[in-house]
Amino acid sequence: MNLIKKYRFFLITICVIVITILIDKNMGLKALSVAGDSFKQMILVIPPIFILLGLLDTWVPRETMVKYMGEGSGIKGIILSIILGSAAAGPLYGAFPVAAVFMKKGAKFSNVLIFIGAWSTTKIPMFLFEISALGAKFAITRLLVDIPGIIIIAHVLSRLISKEEIIKIYKKIENMD
Repeated sequence: MNLIKKYRFFLITICVIVITILIDKNMGLKALSVAGDSFKQMILVIPPIFILLGLLDTWVPRETMVKYMGEGSGIKGIILSIILGSAAAGPLYGAFPVAAVFMKKGAKFSNVLIFIGAWSTTKIPMFLFEISALGAKFAITRLLVDIPGIIIIAHVLSRLISKEEIIKIYKKIENMD
C-alpha cells in the first residue's frame, strides 16, 4: 500500500493516458509520446546533476559554504549565488536538488532563492542566444532588469516567510539523508 501511495501520481498518469488512448487513439499516443520524451530528458539530465551534487556535498566543507553564502556573506553571497545559477546547465527542476545541498551546507535562505532565480532566468547560454537572436541591447537590458528583480524578490520572500517556517524547511532538508 505504501508503494502505491508513493507512486500514485505516476500510476494516475498511466491510467489517464490509457483512458485517453481508449477514447481518442491519436491524442492518447501523442500524450504517451510527450510523456516518454519528458522521461528521456529527465533520465539524461538528473544523473549528472546528482553526480555533481555528490561532489559538492563531499568536496565543499560546510564552513566554506557558510563563509561564502551563509548568513554573514553579504554581497559576496549574492554575487556567488547569481554566478552559480547563471553558469548552471539543465532545466529548472535540476536547481532544486542543488538548492537543497546549499541549504544543507548552511547557505542563507535568500541566497538559495537568488540561486534558483538566476538558474531560471540568467543562464549564460540563454544570454548568448539572446544577443545573437534579439540583439545585445535587448539581452543586456533584460539582464539588468532581471538581476535586481531576482535579488528583490528573494529578499521580499525571505522576509515574508516566517523564521519558524524557514527553520522547518532547513530541518526537512537535514532529515532527507
